[in-house]
Amino acid sequence: MPEITRRTLLAFTAVASVVEPTFAEAEGASPELRALIGAHEASYVGLHRVVHQAGSSSHDRKRADRIEQEALLAICSYPAISRGDRRAKADYLLTAEARGELDLEEHMQAILHAMKR
Repeated sequence: MPEITRRTLLAFTAVASVVEPTFAEAEGASPELRALIGAHEASYVGLHRVVHQAGSSSHDRKRADRIEQEALLAICSYPAISRGDRRAKADYLLTAEARGELDLEEHMQAILHAMKR
């Protein structure tokens, strides 16, 4: 049986999960954070596309999974200094957590390190 990652499983079991485009346009968020959120939204959609694509290989799924994880980790690591950034980051990460995505130790470490900056 091919190796199935946690995110691949989420993508297989998701019920038409749609990422809200309003996150990337969050009011008061910096252009940098909006870009990170947009990149994660795109990688999340890309992961779903690869998982549901007929004939996608294990390598393709692992690559899409890695790209999505790195994009989410970039948001976790972002030092949200302004009030708008803090709110946009918190709102986005709460939505990601509700989908079961913030379960890696690296996510929490990145969030805590970003808070110290």
